[in-house]
Amino acid sequence: MSTGALVRTALYDEHVALDANIVDFHGFELPIWYSNIKDEHLATRESAGLFDVSHMGTFRFTGSKVKQWLEGVATQKVTNIPTGRCAYTHFLDEAGFIIDDMIFAVVSDDEILGVPNASMIDVMWEWFQGNLPSDGSVKIENLSPDMAIIALQGPKSKQILSAVLGMDNHVGRFKWQKIGENQLSVSGWIQGTGYTGEPGYEIFIPNDDAANLWRSLIDSGATPVGLGARDTLRLEKGYLLSGVDFCWPELPESTDFLARDSWETNVPFGLDLDHDFIGKHRVISHQSTDARWWGIKYTEKGPLPRPGKDVADLNGNVIGRLSSGAPSPSLDNVGIGIGYISGVSEGDEIMIVASPRKSVKAVVVRPPFV
Repeated sequence: MSTGALVRTALYDEHVALDANIVDFHGFELPIWYSNIKDEHLATRESAGLFDVSHMGTFRFTGSKVKQWLEGVATQKVTNIPTGRCAYTHFLDEAGFIIDDMIFAVVSDDEILGVPNASMIDVMWEWFQGNLPSDGSVKIENLSPDMAIIALQGPKSKQILSAVLGMDNHVGRFKWQKIGENQLSVSGWIQGTGYTGEPGYEIFIPNDDAANLWRSLIDSGATPVGLGARDTLRLEKGYLLSGVDFCWPELPESTDFLARDSWETNVPFGLDLDHDFIGKHRVISHQSTDARWWGIKYTEKGPLPRPGKDVADLNGNVIGRLSSGAPSPSLDNVGIGIGYISGVSEGDEIMIVASPRKSVKAVVVRPPFV
C-alpha cells in the first residue's frame, strides 16, 4: 500500500460512475473490479475488455544513436527492431539482476517510446539518467503525467476500435502508429500490444481525451475490466509481473528468491545474447544452473495455488516456490501458477504444498495455459 497521497488517473470519475471497487495500487486509485473478476476475465477472452492502465509510465528516448544506446542497456537487440514495431526487453543492473521489464516502440531511427511499470517509473528514470551518453547525444522525456493509456483487448477489439476510431487506426500485433484522423478528434498513438494474450491495442492519448474515448469504446461494446481480471488474464498467458515474479534486489520489498536474471525467467523472447549489454555476464554464467521459471497446473482438487507456496517433488523434497498462482477462469477455475523450480522438465509431476496439511498434485507446463 502507498504511504503518500494517492494519484487519480484521468479516468477516475468514469470508474466511480460505473460503481467500481477502487483500491490503492502502487499509489494509484484504480478499480479492482466493476462486476466481478470471473465475468470480466471471460468477457475479455470472448469479446473485448477495456482497461485503464494510465498508471503505467511513458518515456520518450531521442537522439541520432538512440537505438544503439538502448541496445547497450537492454537484453533485446534493439537495432534489429524496425521502425513501426514494438518489442519486449529486460534491463539488468551491473550484477546482472533484472531491474524491470518494458515494452518499447521504435518510432524512427531517432525516437523510441517506452512503457515502464507503474511502481518502477522513478527507479527506471534514475537508472536511465545514470546511463546516458556523456556527450548528451541521447535525451529522455517523462511523458507519464500528461498521458492516459487505455487498453482494449479481446477477439472483438478490432471491430470495436474500428467503429470508434476508424479502420485506418487499426494496427497489427506488436506494431505502432500515430492515431490518424477520427470522429472523436483524439490524438496520440496506438500499439498492438497488451497484457492479456488477446489481440488488441494499447492507446496512448492526452489526459483530456481519455474520458470521451473510454465512454465511446464502452458504448460500442467493450466491457470495463479491473486489475483483478487483468492479473488472472496475464497469469493464464504466463506473463511475468514486475515486483511479483521478479524484483530488483535493491528495492526494500525484494527477496533473494525474486532476484533473478533473464535466463532464470525462461521467457522465450526479449533476450538476445548476440550483443553486449549491462549484466550479460550473469545471464551467461547461470545457463549452467537449472533453477528456472515454469508453470504448474493442478491435476487434482485442493487448496488453490498461491504466491509463496512451496513446490515439491513426489518424494516431498522442496524444489521451488510459486511467485504467482490463482484459479483459471478460462479453465473452469483449475489451479494454475508460475514460479522458479529446479530439476524439472515439461510434463513432470510435482506437488504444490498448498497448506500445512495438504499437498496437491500438479504437472509442470510451459505457459501459456490457454
